[in-house]
Amino acid sequence: MLLSNIETLPGYQILEFKGLVQGNTIRAKHIGRDFMAGLKNIVGGEIKGYTELLSEAREEAKGRMVAQAKRKGANAIVNVRFATSSVMQGAAELFAYGTAVVVEEDR
Repeated sequence: MLLSNIETLPGYQILEFKGLVQGNTIRAKHIGRDFMAGLKNIVGGEIKGYTELLSEAREEAKGRMVAQAKRKGANAIVNVRFATSSVMQGAAELFAYGTAVVVEEDR
C-alpha cells in the first residue's frame, strides 16, 4: 500500500477514488510510565515510554486505515493525516485518515 501526505503520488496516476478511510486506537498510560514521567518532569528530558506508546499507537491506527483501504479495493492512500485527542484522564486517541485510491505508474 502506497501512502502519501499530499494529494498525489509522484510518478503515479490516480485512476479511481474509493473514499475516506480511517483507523484509530485509544491508549491508556501505564502506571510505571507515569512514575518515570514524573521523574523526567523534575529533571527534564525525553519520556521514552510515552514516545514508544505514541509510536505504537500511530502504527496501529495506520494499519487499521490501510486494512480498510484494502477492503475497498484501493492500492494507495493520499492526503494521509494523523490527529490525537484526549478522551479521558490518562487516555488518548490516535486517529489516522486519508483518501483511498487506485493508482498506476505513469508511462
